[in-house]
Amino acid sequence: MLRAGFEPASPARKCKEADFEAIDWKAFEIWLLQNHRERIAKDIVSYARRYAHCLSKMDLSEVVVLRKTLRHHVVSALSNLAKFLGVYEDYKRLLRSYGIDWTGKSVDELVIERLVRVKNPEEVWQWIRQVKAVRSDLSVFMDFITITGLRLDEAVQSYNLIIQLSREGKLNQYYNEANECLEHYRFKDVFIRRTKKAFISFVPKTLVEKICQETPLKSKYAVQKRLKDRGLPVRFSDIREAHNTILTRYLSQPEIDFLVGRVSANIFMANYFNPALIGDLKERIFKAITEVQTKIS
Repeated sequence: MLRAGFEPASPARKCKEADFEAIDWKAFEIWLLQNHRERIAKDIVSYARRYAHCLSKMDLSEVVVLRKTLRHHVVSALSNLAKFLGVYEDYKRLLRSYGIDWTGKSVDELVIERLVRVKNPEEVWQWIRQVKAVRSDLSVFMDFITITGLRLDEAVQSYNLIIQLSREGKLNQYYNEANECLEHYRFKDVFIRRTKKAFISFVPKTLVEKICQETPLKSKYAVQKRLKDRGLPVRFSDIREAHNTILTRYLSQPEIDFLVGRVSANIFMANYFNPALIGDLKERIFKAITEVQTKIS
């Protein structure tokens, strides 16, 4: 793959702007598609093209002052571009020099955000109950995402897949009724991504049956819009954190890492996926699910 004749920069050498003007953006997009969906890849290319000059000049002063949500996307896009061009180590040093974490937030911002995000843990459960009351069309979905702790995009795709396979009479290809478990790993292209993974989720059969009667969701953005249209805040990332907090009462840290997708596929298959462990996990995870259900009903 031709990378526009770019010569990897050394720490003592800034990238030449001419090198960046010659970037083969189509080749960059093809490279991204190896690990990203088409829509995500196109977004990354778009942000990278707009801010490539910051990487070529090794100057992130323009990036630092961006609003937080935009900065996250720009930092991520430039990270991918730096890897593609072979200057990722230089880019990481540049991020550190500006005090920017890979998420696009400074270290100080991350610490402060963590401290002030939720003053009262019950706020999250109250918000879920409020969403279910105001947006009854999302009630079943809110139960699903809270019980599974999936990321919003994963939850939407899983929810829709349940509906689709149910209508095709193929739900057993995804839902293991004996274990009451969604086996995401069977759909690797959807759930086993480079940085975000979901292997399995335990879900009560009664909830799966309810989902089968629902209408598919258009996208995670459509879900967010339904909340915003009613003046409700969007707090799906808080659901995941609250869910994981409940899990700590019943599971060990390695087990939680497995369930939330913090282990590699190789480790999953070698150390976690065996009938004995799955059965034991089910017994304890359903205790956590019962606790979650009492908080959101």
